[in-house]
Amino acid sequence: MRKLLLTGLLLGSLICSDTFAQSDYPTLSQVSQRLQKLSSNASVELKTLTKTAGGKDIVVLKVGTGAKDQKPAIAVVGGVEGFHVLSVELALQFAEKLVSENSSALEKTTFYIFPNMSPDAYEQYHAALKYERRGNAVAMDHDRDGKAGENGYSDLNGDGMITWMRVEDPMGEWTLSKDDERVLVKADRAKGEAGKYRVYKESKDDDKDGEFAEDLQEGTAFNKSLTYKFPVFQPLAGDIPVSQLESRALLDYLFEQWNIFAFVTFSPANNLSTPLKYNAGDAKKRVVTSILEKDQTINAMISGIYNETVSQKAFQQSNQGTDGDFFQWAYFHFARLSFSTPAYWTPEFKGKTNPEVNYLAWADSLGWNSFVPWTEVKHPDFPNQKVEVGGIKPFVLVNPPFEKVGEIAAEHTSFILKLAEMQPKLEFHNLKTESLGNGLTRVTVDLFNNAPLPTHSEMGVRSRWLRQIRIDIDAAKDNLVSGDKIKLVESMEAYEKATLSWIIRGSGNITIKAGAPHTGFVTQTVKF
Repeated sequence: MRKLLLTGLLLGSLICSDTFAQSDYPTLSQVSQRLQKLSSNASVELKTLTKTAGGKDIVVLKVGTGAKDQKPAIAVVGGVEGFHVLSVELALQFAEKLVSENSSALEKTTFYIFPNMSPDAYEQYHAALKYERRGNAVAMDHDRDGKAGENGYSDLNGDGMITWMRVEDPMGEWTLSKDDERVLVKADRAKGEAGKYRVYKESKDDDKDGEFAEDLQEGTAFNKSLTYKFPVFQPLAGDIPVSQLESRALLDYLFEQWNIFAFVTFSPANNLSTPLKYNAGDAKKRVVTSILEKDQTINAMISGIYNETVSQKAFQQSNQGTDGDFFQWAYFHFARLSFSTPAYWTPEFKGKTNPEVNYLAWADSLGWNSFVPWTEVKHPDFPNQKVEVGGIKPFVLVNPPFEKVGEIAAEHTSFILKLAEMQPKLEFHNLKTESLGNGLTRVTVDLFNNAPLPTHSEMGVRSRWLRQIRIDIDAAKDNLVSGDKIKLVESMEAYEKATLSWIIRGSGNITIKAGAPHTGFVTQTVKF
Protein backbone atom coordinates (compact mmCIF):
# COMPACT_ATOMS: atom_id res chain seq x y z
CA MET A 1 0.00 0.00 0.00
CA ARG A 2 2.81 2.38 0.92
CA LYS A 3 4.60 1.60 -2.36
CA LEU A 4 1.44 2.40 -4.32
CA LEU A 5 1.03 5.67 -2.41
CA LEU A 6 4.62 6.71 -3.11
CA THR A 7 4.23 5.80 -6.78
CA GLY A 8 1.06 7.87 -6.97
CA LEU A 9 2.75 10.85 -5.33
CA LEU A 10 5.72 10.58 -7.67
CA LEU A 11 3.49 10.43 -10.75
CA GLY A 12 1.47 13.36 -9.47
CA SER A 13 4.66 15.32 -8.93
CA LEU A 14 5.85 14.58 -12.45
CA ILE A 15 2.51 15.55 -13.96
CA CYS A 16 2.41 18.81 -12.01
CA SER A 17 6.01 19.54 -12.98
CA ASP A 18 5.26 18.88 -16.66
CA THR A 19 2.14 21.02 -16.56
CA PHE A 20 4.04 23.87 -14.95
CA ALA A 21 6.82 23.59 -17.52
CA GLN A 22 4.28 23.95 -20.31
CA SER A 23 2.18 26.70 -18.81
CA ASP A 24 4.05 29.52 -20.53
CA TYR A 25 6.35 30.18 -23.45
CA PRO A 26 9.73 28.49 -22.87
CA THR A 27 12.83 30.16 -21.52
CA LEU A 28 15.96 30.01 -23.64
CA SER A 29 17.21 27.23 -21.40
CA GLN A 30 14.04 25.22 -22.02
CA VAL A 31 14.35 25.86 -25.75
CA SER A 32 17.91 24.51 -25.63
CA GLN A 33 16.77 21.38 -23.79
CA ARG A 34 14.12 20.67 -26.41
CA LEU A 35 16.63 21.21 -29.21
CA GLN A 36 19.03 18.75 -27.63
CA LYS A 37 16.24 16.21 -27.29
CA LEU A 38 15.35 16.66 -30.97
CA SER A 39 18.98 16.19 -31.99
CA SER A 40 18.95 12.68 -30.51
CA ASN A 41 16.63 11.62 -33.34
CA ALA A 42 18.45 10.00 -36.25
CA SER A 43 16.71 12.26 -38.78
CA VAL A 44 17.81 15.49 -37.08
CA GLU A 45 21.10 17.38 -37.28
CA LEU A 46 21.54 20.30 -34.87
CA LYS A 47 24.14 22.90 -35.78
CA THR A 48 25.15 26.14 -34.07
CA LEU A 49 25.74 28.80 -36.71
CA THR A 50 27.08 31.52 -34.42
CA LYS A 51 26.59 33.23 -31.08
CA THR A 52 24.98 36.63 -30.71
CA ALA A 53 26.63 39.55 -28.97
CA GLY A 54 24.67 38.45 -25.91
CA GLY A 55 26.24 34.99 -26.05
CA LYS A 56 23.09 33.22 -27.28
CA ASP A 57 23.23 30.40 -29.83
CA ILE A 58 21.80 30.79 -33.32
CA VAL A 59 21.01 27.26 -34.44
CA VAL A 60 19.53 25.33 -37.34
CA LEU A 61 17.82 21.96 -37.31
CA LYS A 62 18.29 20.01 -40.51
CA VAL A 63 15.54 17.40 -40.57
CA GLY A 64 15.38 14.70 -43.21
CA THR A 65 16.56 11.29 -44.31
CA GLY A 66 19.24 10.12 -46.71
CA ALA A 67 21.09 12.82 -48.63
CA LYS A 68 19.33 15.75 -46.97
CA ASP A 69 20.96 18.48 -49.05
CA GLN A 70 20.03 16.76 -52.31
CA LYS A 71 16.27 16.90 -51.81
CA PRO A 72 13.84 19.80 -52.29
CA ALA A 73 13.64 21.69 -49.00
CA ILE A 74 11.52 24.13 -47.05
CA ALA A 75 13.05 26.55 -44.57
CA VAL A 76 10.95 27.38 -41.50
CA VAL A 77 12.04 30.48 -39.58
CA GLY A 78 10.96 31.70 -36.15
CA GLY A 79 12.01 34.52 -33.87
CA VAL A 80 12.64 37.09 -36.58
CA GLU A 81 11.01 39.52 -34.14
CA GLY A 82 12.05 39.11 -30.52
CA PHE A 83 8.63 40.05 -29.12
CA HIS A 84 6.88 37.43 -31.26
CA VAL A 85 7.55 34.61 -28.80
CA LEU A 86 4.78 32.54 -30.40
CA SER A 87 6.91 32.16 -33.53
CA VAL A 88 9.69 30.36 -31.65
CA GLU A 89 7.26 27.91 -30.09
CA LEU A 90 5.63 27.23 -33.47
CA ALA A 91 8.98 26.47 -35.09
CA LEU A 92 9.89 24.17 -32.20
CA GLN A 93 6.58 22.35 -32.19
CA PHE A 94 6.75 21.95 -35.96
CA ALA A 95 10.12 20.23 -35.59
CA GLU A 96 8.82 18.03 -32.77
CA LYS A 97 5.66 17.05 -34.66
CA LEU A 98 7.67 16.43 -37.80
CA VAL A 99 9.89 13.75 -36.25
CA SER A 100 7.30 12.21 -33.93
CA GLU A 101 4.18 12.17 -36.09
CA ASN A 102 5.08 12.93 -39.72
CA SER A 103 8.38 11.18 -40.43
CA SER A 104 7.05 9.95 -43.80
CA ALA A 105 7.28 13.54 -45.07
CA LEU A 106 11.06 13.32 -44.69
CA GLU A 107 11.40 10.78 -47.47
CA LYS A 108 10.88 13.42 -50.17
CA THR A 109 11.53 16.74 -48.41
CA THR A 110 14.21 18.21 -46.18
CA PHE A 111 13.33 20.87 -43.61
CA TYR A 112 15.76 23.53 -42.36
CA ILE A 113 14.30 24.94 -39.16
CA PHE A 114 15.71 28.12 -37.61
CA PRO A 115 13.76 28.34 -34.34
CA ASN A 116 14.96 31.68 -33.00
CA MET A 117 16.82 34.40 -34.87
CA SER A 118 16.44 36.97 -32.04
CA PRO A 119 17.35 35.21 -28.78
CA ASP A 120 18.77 38.37 -27.15
CA ALA A 121 15.43 40.13 -27.63
CA TYR A 122 13.34 37.01 -26.92
CA GLU A 123 14.91 36.82 -23.47
CA GLN A 124 13.10 40.02 -22.48
CA TYR A 125 9.83 38.10 -22.25
CA HIS A 126 11.14 36.30 -19.17
CA ALA A 127 13.12 39.23 -17.72
CA ALA A 128 12.24 41.12 -14.55
CA LEU A 129 11.32 44.10 -16.72
CA LYS A 130 9.02 42.99 -19.53
CA TYR A 131 8.76 44.94 -22.75
CA GLU A 132 8.44 44.15 -26.43
CA ARG A 133 12.05 44.19 -27.47
CA ARG A 134 13.36 43.91 -31.04
CA GLY A 135 17.09 44.60 -30.83
CA ASN A 136 19.98 42.33 -29.95
CA ALA A 137 22.64 42.90 -27.28
CA VAL A 138 25.00 45.04 -29.38
CA ALA A 139 25.56 48.52 -27.93
CA MET A 140 24.09 51.02 -30.40
CA ASP A 141 23.91 54.79 -30.53
CA HIS A 142 20.38 55.01 -31.92
CA ASP A 143 20.08 58.79 -31.69
CA ARG A 144 23.62 59.33 -32.99
CA ASP A 145 24.73 61.66 -30.25
CA GLY A 146 27.98 59.84 -29.52
CA LYS A 147 26.68 57.76 -26.60
CA ALA A 148 25.08 54.32 -26.79
CA GLY A 149 21.87 53.29 -25.04
CA GLU A 150 21.63 56.33 -22.79
CA ASN A 151 17.88 56.88 -22.95
CA GLY A 152 15.85 53.69 -22.77
CA TYR A 153 12.64 52.74 -21.01
CA SER A 154 11.83 53.53 -17.37
CA ASP A 155 9.38 51.59 -15.20
CA LEU A 156 7.63 54.63 -13.79
CA ASN A 157 4.88 52.81 -11.91
CA GLY A 158 7.05 49.92 -10.72
CA ASP A 159 4.89 47.12 -12.13
CA GLY A 160 7.72 45.34 -13.97
CA MET A 161 6.29 46.19 -17.40
CA ILE A 162 6.82 48.91 -19.97
CA THR A 163 3.50 50.21 -21.25
CA TRP A 164 2.61 53.79 -22.21
CA MET A 165 2.46 57.19 -20.60
CA ARG A 166 0.02 59.92 -21.50
CA VAL A 167 0.61 63.56 -20.70
CA GLU A 168 -2.37 65.91 -20.53
CA ASP A 169 -1.82 68.63 -23.09
CA PRO A 170 -4.46 70.49 -25.16
CA MET A 171 -1.88 70.66 -27.98
CA GLY A 172 -1.50 66.88 -28.03
CA GLU A 173 -2.60 64.72 -30.96
CA TRP A 174 -4.34 61.98 -28.98
CA THR A 175 -7.76 61.67 -27.44
CA LEU A 176 -9.90 58.98 -25.81
CA SER A 177 -11.58 56.41 -28.00
CA LYS A 178 -15.38 56.76 -28.02
CA ASP A 179 -15.65 52.95 -27.99
CA ASP A 180 -13.37 52.38 -25.00
CA GLU A 181 -11.90 55.20 -22.92
CA ARG A 182 -8.96 53.04 -21.95
CA VAL A 183 -7.72 53.32 -25.53
CA LEU A 184 -6.15 56.41 -27.07
CA VAL A 185 -6.70 57.33 -30.73
CA LYS A 186 -5.47 60.14 -32.94
CA ALA A 187 -7.81 63.14 -32.87
CA ASP A 188 -9.47 63.65 -36.25
CA ARG A 189 -8.79 67.31 -36.99
CA ALA A 190 -10.89 67.11 -40.16
CA LYS A 191 -13.90 66.39 -37.95
CA GLY A 192 -13.10 69.18 -35.53
CA GLU A 193 -11.78 66.84 -32.82
CA ALA A 194 -9.38 68.36 -30.28
CA GLY A 195 -6.44 66.46 -28.90
CA LYS A 196 -6.05 65.92 -25.18
CA TYR A 197 -2.80 64.00 -24.67
CA ARG A 198 0.73 63.54 -25.80
CA VAL A 199 1.70 59.87 -25.78
CA TYR A 200 5.08 58.23 -25.22
CA LYS A 201 6.42 54.83 -24.29
CA GLU A 202 6.97 54.63 -20.53
CA SER A 203 10.26 56.49 -20.07
CA LYS A 204 12.13 59.57 -18.92
CA ASP A 205 14.30 62.04 -20.81
CA ASP A 206 17.54 60.78 -19.27
CA ASP A 207 19.83 62.58 -21.72
CA LYS A 208 17.83 65.83 -21.59
CA ASP A 209 17.43 66.21 -25.35
CA GLY A 210 13.65 66.55 -25.35
CA GLU A 211 13.09 63.01 -26.65
CA PHE A 212 11.82 59.91 -24.89
CA ALA A 213 13.07 56.32 -25.30
CA GLU A 214 14.91 57.29 -28.48
CA ASP A 215 18.21 55.63 -27.51
CA LEU A 216 17.19 52.18 -26.33
CA GLN A 217 19.46 49.84 -24.43
CA GLU A 218 19.30 47.28 -27.23
CA GLY A 219 21.00 46.95 -30.57
CA THR A 220 19.99 45.90 -34.06
CA ALA A 221 16.70 44.19 -34.87
CA PHE A 222 17.20 41.14 -37.09
CA ASN A 223 13.94 41.80 -38.95
CA LYS A 224 14.95 45.34 -39.85
CA SER A 225 18.49 44.71 -41.02
CA LEU A 226 18.26 42.64 -44.21
CA THR A 227 19.22 43.91 -47.66
CA TYR A 228 15.82 44.40 -49.32
CA LYS A 229 14.73 48.04 -48.91
CA PHE A 230 17.20 48.47 -46.06
CA PRO A 231 15.94 51.37 -43.86
CA VAL A 232 19.03 53.58 -43.88
CA PHE A 233 19.71 55.58 -40.69
CA GLN A 234 16.66 54.25 -38.90
CA PRO A 235 16.97 53.11 -35.26
CA LEU A 236 17.37 49.34 -34.78
CA ALA A 237 18.44 48.82 -38.42
CA GLY A 238 22.19 49.08 -37.92
CA ASP A 239 24.63 51.09 -39.97
CA ILE A 240 24.69 48.70 -42.95
CA PRO A 241 22.60 45.70 -44.01
CA VAL A 242 23.45 42.28 -42.58
CA SER A 243 25.82 43.85 -40.08
CA GLN A 244 25.18 41.43 -37.23
CA LEU A 245 26.64 38.02 -36.42
CA GLU A 246 23.27 36.31 -36.56
CA SER A 247 22.15 37.77 -39.89
CA ARG A 248 25.51 37.06 -41.55
CA ALA A 249 25.58 33.51 -40.24
CA LEU A 250 22.06 32.79 -41.48
CA LEU A 251 22.64 34.18 -44.96
CA ASP A 252 26.02 32.46 -45.28
CA TYR A 253 24.29 29.18 -44.45
CA LEU A 254 21.38 29.75 -46.83
CA PHE A 255 23.65 30.65 -49.73
CA GLU A 256 25.01 27.10 -49.55
CA GLN A 257 21.55 25.50 -49.52
CA TRP A 258 20.59 25.47 -53.18
CA ASN A 259 17.85 22.91 -52.50
CA ILE A 260 15.48 25.30 -50.69
CA PHE A 261 12.43 26.01 -52.85
CA ALA A 262 10.25 27.83 -50.27
CA PHE A 263 10.32 29.68 -46.96
CA VAL A 264 7.68 29.78 -44.25
CA THR A 265 8.41 32.56 -41.78
CA PHE A 266 6.44 33.14 -38.60
CA SER A 267 6.46 36.92 -38.33
CA PRO A 268 4.13 39.96 -38.23
CA ALA A 269 4.17 40.05 -42.05
CA ASN A 270 1.31 38.24 -43.72
CA ASN A 271 0.90 37.02 -47.28
CA LEU A 272 -0.91 33.82 -46.34
CA SER A 273 -4.32 34.84 -45.05
CA THR A 274 -4.16 37.67 -47.63
CA PRO A 275 -1.87 37.21 -50.67
CA LEU A 276 0.37 39.91 -52.09
CA LYS A 277 -0.93 42.02 -54.96
CA TYR A 278 0.82 42.39 -58.30
CA ASN A 279 1.56 45.93 -59.50
CA ALA A 280 2.75 46.11 -63.10
CA GLY A 281 4.56 49.42 -62.65
CA ASP A 282 6.43 48.36 -59.54
CA ALA A 283 7.29 45.01 -61.13
CA LYS A 284 9.03 46.78 -64.04
CA LYS A 285 11.26 48.98 -61.90
CA ARG A 286 15.00 48.43 -61.86
CA VAL A 287 14.60 47.63 -58.16
CA VAL A 288 11.49 45.47 -58.18
CA THR A 289 9.02 46.33 -55.42
CA SER A 290 6.05 44.18 -56.43
CA ILE A 291 5.56 40.45 -56.43
CA LEU A 292 5.75 39.24 -60.04
CA GLU A 293 2.58 38.22 -61.86
CA LYS A 294 3.10 34.45 -61.99
CA ASP A 295 4.27 34.42 -58.38
CA GLN A 296 1.13 36.30 -57.35
CA THR A 297 -0.92 33.44 -58.80
CA ILE A 298 1.09 30.96 -56.75
CA ASN A 299 0.71 33.12 -53.64
CA ALA A 300 -3.06 33.23 -54.13
CA MET A 301 -3.24 29.44 -54.50
CA ILE A 302 -1.16 28.82 -51.38
CA SER A 303 -3.18 31.44 -49.50
CA GLY A 304 -6.34 29.51 -50.32
CA ILE A 305 -4.83 26.32 -48.91
CA TYR A 306 -3.71 28.20 -45.80
CA ASN A 307 -7.19 29.60 -45.17
CA GLU A 308 -8.70 26.13 -45.59
CA THR A 309 -6.20 24.63 -43.15
CA VAL A 310 -5.99 27.30 -40.44
CA SER A 311 -9.30 27.84 -38.66
CA GLN A 312 -8.62 31.32 -37.29
CA LYS A 313 -9.31 34.17 -39.68
CA ALA A 314 -7.19 37.29 -39.78
CA PHE A 315 -8.57 40.45 -38.18
CA GLN A 316 -7.57 43.63 -40.03
CA GLN A 317 -4.21 42.11 -40.91
CA SER A 318 -2.65 44.04 -43.77
CA ASN A 319 1.06 43.96 -42.88
CA GLN A 320 2.59 42.50 -46.01
CA GLY A 321 6.19 43.35 -45.23
CA THR A 322 8.31 46.12 -43.74
CA ASP A 323 11.62 47.59 -44.88
CA GLY A 324 14.62 45.38 -44.20
CA ASP A 325 12.58 42.35 -43.14
CA PHE A 326 13.46 38.70 -43.71
CA PHE A 327 10.24 37.62 -45.41
CA GLN A 328 10.72 40.06 -48.30
CA TRP A 329 14.43 39.33 -48.55
CA ALA A 330 13.69 35.63 -49.09
CA TYR A 331 11.58 36.49 -52.15
CA PHE A 332 13.06 39.64 -53.68
CA HIS A 333 16.74 38.92 -53.05
CA PHE A 334 16.91 35.14 -52.55
CA ALA A 335 14.28 34.48 -55.24
CA ARG A 336 12.48 31.67 -53.43
CA LEU A 337 8.79 31.33 -52.81
CA SER A 338 8.35 33.16 -49.52
CA PHE A 339 5.36 32.92 -47.20
CA SER A 340 4.83 34.59 -43.86
CA THR A 341 2.13 34.60 -41.20
CA PRO A 342 1.73 35.89 -37.64
CA ALA A 343 -0.16 32.59 -37.09
CA TYR A 344 -2.48 34.28 -34.59
CA TRP A 345 -4.89 37.20 -34.54
CA THR A 346 -7.27 38.47 -31.92
CA PRO A 347 -10.69 37.27 -33.08
CA GLU A 348 -13.04 39.96 -34.33
CA PHE A 349 -15.37 40.73 -31.44
CA LYS A 350 -18.80 42.31 -31.78
CA GLY A 351 -17.94 44.53 -34.74
CA LYS A 352 -15.11 46.45 -33.06
CA THR A 353 -12.92 48.10 -35.70
CA ASN A 354 -10.03 49.48 -33.64
CA PRO A 355 -7.56 46.61 -32.96
CA GLU A 356 -6.93 47.64 -29.34
CA VAL A 357 -10.63 48.18 -28.60
CA ASN A 358 -11.39 44.85 -30.22
CA TYR A 359 -8.71 43.08 -28.17
CA LEU A 360 -9.85 44.55 -24.87
CA ALA A 361 -13.49 43.72 -25.52
CA TRP A 362 -12.53 40.14 -26.32
CA ALA A 363 -10.13 39.82 -23.38
CA ASP A 364 -12.73 41.28 -21.00
CA SER A 365 -15.26 38.70 -22.17
CA LEU A 366 -12.83 35.96 -21.14
CA GLY A 367 -11.95 37.55 -17.83
CA TRP A 368 -8.32 38.14 -18.79
CA ASN A 369 -6.29 40.75 -16.95
CA SER A 370 -4.61 42.28 -19.99
CA PHE A 371 -4.69 45.98 -19.18
CA VAL A 372 -2.71 48.18 -16.81
CA PRO A 373 -5.16 50.84 -15.55
CA TRP A 374 -4.08 54.42 -16.17
CA THR A 375 -2.41 55.58 -12.96
CA GLU A 376 -1.04 59.02 -12.23
CA VAL A 377 2.72 59.24 -11.58
CA LYS A 378 5.12 62.04 -10.75
CA HIS A 379 7.33 62.64 -13.74
CA PRO A 380 10.50 64.75 -13.46
CA ASP A 381 10.22 65.95 -17.06
CA PHE A 382 6.60 67.16 -16.69
CA PRO A 383 6.54 68.78 -13.25
CA ASN A 384 3.41 70.85 -13.87
CA GLN A 385 1.40 68.40 -15.97
CA LYS A 386 -0.65 65.33 -15.23
CA VAL A 387 1.14 62.17 -16.36
CA GLU A 388 -0.48 58.73 -16.28
CA VAL A 389 0.99 55.33 -17.03
CA GLY A 390 -1.05 52.41 -18.37
CA GLY A 391 -2.19 50.52 -21.43
CA ILE A 392 -2.38 47.02 -22.82
CA LYS A 393 0.25 44.77 -21.31
CA PRO A 394 3.28 43.91 -23.46
CA PHE A 395 3.22 40.78 -25.66
CA VAL A 396 -0.51 40.00 -25.36
CA LEU A 397 -1.64 41.52 -28.66
CA VAL A 398 0.52 39.24 -30.81
CA ASN A 399 1.01 36.21 -28.57
CA PRO A 400 -1.97 34.12 -27.42
CA PRO A 401 -2.15 32.49 -23.99
CA PHE A 402 0.12 29.46 -24.10
CA GLU A 403 -2.71 26.96 -23.73
CA LYS A 404 -3.91 27.95 -27.21
CA VAL A 405 -0.56 27.34 -28.93
CA GLY A 406 -0.95 23.57 -29.34
CA GLU A 407 -3.90 23.92 -31.69
CA ILE A 408 -2.21 26.73 -33.63
CA ALA A 409 0.95 24.64 -34.01
CA ALA A 410 -0.98 21.59 -35.19
CA GLU A 411 -2.78 23.55 -37.91
CA HIS A 412 0.38 25.26 -39.13
CA THR A 413 2.25 21.97 -39.16
CA SER A 414 -0.52 20.59 -41.36
CA PHE A 415 -0.21 23.60 -43.67
CA ILE A 416 3.57 23.29 -44.08
CA LEU A 417 3.23 19.58 -44.85
CA LYS A 418 0.62 20.39 -47.52
CA LEU A 419 3.06 22.88 -49.02
CA ALA A 420 5.74 20.18 -49.04
CA GLU A 421 3.42 17.83 -50.92
CA MET A 422 3.14 20.46 -53.67
CA GLN A 423 6.88 20.73 -54.27
CA PRO A 424 8.22 20.39 -57.83
CA LYS A 425 8.43 16.75 -58.89
CA LEU A 426 10.29 15.83 -62.07
CA GLU A 427 9.45 12.58 -63.81
CA PHE A 428 10.38 10.86 -67.07
CA HIS A 429 7.51 9.56 -69.21
CA ASN A 430 6.91 8.10 -72.67
CA LEU A 431 10.40 6.74 -73.27
CA LYS A 432 10.81 5.62 -76.90
CA THR A 433 13.72 4.11 -78.79
CA GLU A 434 13.56 4.01 -82.58
CA SER A 435 16.11 2.26 -84.80
CA LEU A 436 17.16 4.47 -87.72
CA GLY A 437 19.46 1.94 -89.34
CA ASN A 438 23.24 2.08 -89.78
CA GLY A 439 23.65 1.55 -86.01
CA LEU A 440 21.75 4.72 -85.14
CA THR A 441 18.96 4.97 -82.54
CA ARG A 442 16.69 7.89 -81.76
CA VAL A 443 15.89 8.18 -78.04
CA THR A 444 12.89 10.31 -77.08
CA VAL A 445 11.50 10.97 -73.60
CA ASP A 446 9.21 13.51 -71.92
CA LEU A 447 10.40 15.33 -68.82
CA PHE A 448 7.32 16.21 -66.76
CA ASN A 449 6.87 18.44 -63.71
CA ASN A 450 4.13 16.47 -61.95
CA ALA A 451 3.32 19.14 -59.36
CA PRO A 452 1.01 22.14 -58.82
CA LEU A 453 4.06 24.36 -58.26
CA PRO A 454 6.49 25.42 -61.00
CA THR A 455 10.12 24.44 -60.71
CA HIS A 456 11.17 28.09 -60.33
CA SER A 457 9.53 31.22 -59.03
CA GLU A 458 9.22 33.91 -61.67
CA MET A 459 11.55 35.99 -59.52
CA GLY A 460 14.07 33.14 -59.61
CA VAL A 461 13.95 33.10 -63.40
CA ARG A 462 14.19 36.87 -63.64
CA SER A 463 17.07 37.18 -61.21
CA ARG A 464 18.87 34.17 -62.69
CA TRP A 465 19.70 33.18 -59.15
CA LEU A 466 18.07 29.76 -58.92
CA ARG A 467 19.94 27.00 -60.70
CA GLN A 468 18.35 25.86 -63.93
CA ILE A 469 17.18 22.33 -64.62
CA ARG A 470 20.08 20.40 -66.04
CA ILE A 471 19.61 17.35 -68.28
CA ASP A 472 22.64 15.09 -68.72
CA ILE A 473 23.03 12.06 -70.97
CA ASP A 474 26.04 9.85 -70.30
CA ALA A 475 26.56 8.74 -73.88
CA ALA A 476 30.13 9.05 -75.09
CA LYS A 477 30.68 12.23 -77.06
CA ASP A 478 31.70 10.30 -80.20
CA ASN A 479 28.47 8.25 -80.01
CA LEU A 480 26.16 11.24 -79.59
CA VAL A 481 25.19 12.12 -83.15
CA SER A 482 22.39 14.57 -82.38
CA GLY A 483 21.14 16.32 -79.25
CA ASP A 484 22.89 18.02 -76.33
CA LYS A 485 25.06 16.06 -73.94
CA ILE A 486 24.16 18.74 -71.35
CA LYS A 487 20.98 20.77 -71.76
CA LEU A 488 19.70 23.54 -69.49
CA VAL A 489 16.00 24.30 -69.07
CA GLU A 490 15.23 27.68 -67.52
CA SER A 491 12.07 26.53 -65.71
CA MET A 492 9.01 24.33 -66.01
CA GLU A 493 5.52 25.42 -65.08
CA ALA A 494 3.12 23.31 -63.03
CA TYR A 495 2.30 20.08 -64.92
CA GLU A 496 4.41 21.15 -67.89
CA LYS A 497 6.32 18.69 -70.06
CA ALA A 498 9.42 19.09 -72.20
CA THR A 499 10.18 16.56 -74.93
CA LEU A 500 13.83 15.58 -75.23
CA SER A 501 15.45 13.71 -78.12
CA TRP A 502 18.87 12.37 -79.06
CA ILE A 503 20.33 10.23 -81.83
CA ILE A 504 22.96 7.78 -80.59
CA ARG A 505 25.39 5.57 -82.49
CA GLY A 506 26.03 2.03 -81.29
CA SER A 507 24.25 -0.12 -78.70
CA GLY A 508 24.20 -0.62 -74.95
CA ASN A 509 22.85 1.32 -71.98
CA ILE A 510 22.79 5.03 -71.28
CA THR A 511 21.47 7.02 -68.32
CA ILE A 512 19.60 10.30 -68.56
CA LYS A 513 19.56 12.52 -65.47
CA ALA A 514 17.54 15.69 -64.98
CA GLY A 515 16.95 18.13 -62.14
CA ALA A 516 18.19 20.94 -59.96
CA PRO A 517 18.95 21.00 -56.22
CA HIS A 518 15.59 22.59 -55.35
CA THR A 519 13.58 20.25 -57.58
CA GLY A 520 15.37 17.01 -56.86
CA PHE A 521 16.86 14.75 -59.53
CA VAL A 522 15.37 11.96 -61.61
CA THR A 523 17.17 9.36 -63.72
CA GLN A 524 16.16 7.11 -66.60
CA THR A 525 18.19 4.16 -67.91
CA VAL A 526 17.80 3.42 -71.62
CA LYS A 527 18.73 0.16 -73.32
CA PHE A 528 19.12 0.30 -77.09
